[in-house]
Amino acid sequence: MKGSSAILLTLAGQLSVMSLLCFGGGINTVVPELQRQMVDVHHWMDARTFADLFAIAQASPGPNMLIVTLVGLKAAGLAGAAVATIAVCAPTCILTFFVSRVWDRIRSSPWRAVIQGGVAPAAVGLIFASAFLIARGADHAPSLVAITVATGLFVYFTKFNPLWALAIAAGLGMTGLVG
Repeated sequence: MKGSSAILLTLAGQLSVMSLLCFGGGINTVVPELQRQMVDVHHWMDARTFADLFAIAQASPGPNMLIVTLVGLKAAGLAGAAVATIAVCAPTCILTFFVSRVWDRIRSSPWRAVIQGGVAPAAVGLIFASAFLIARGADHAPSLVAITVATGLFVYFTKFNPLWALAIAAGLGMTGLVG
């Protein structure tokens, strides 16, 4: 079944619709729905695998939308990776082109500020939901929950590069102290 046209069509349809909801934080705003579709609805992977793919995508250089490429790869091989990537990029590129033309025309309109004021908190809420969902899938032991919380606090309250938190967590993992 892997790589079948049914899976590819499902990936294309689901991800095209989700891509139109990506605002503020890019693909991270729809990670909960992406996870629900891939894990709970289609059973193409488990929550742990999804969390691992998300971590790989976030640790990799490049755009944060790499998660969809990895999810597509897991669901349907190389064809799935290509379909997933195109399904996320094409609709938003087209929509952005047309919306940007209108957005420039209403530059001085009071509606522009109202729209931006409403969209910003919604985007933050969606990103927070994504973080919670990924943490729930990845933190399968109390020590891992502690690392997640400590990393969040470290990044929020210090001015150190977040890579230090990743390096420390990786070191703890390599020593076998967590897991």
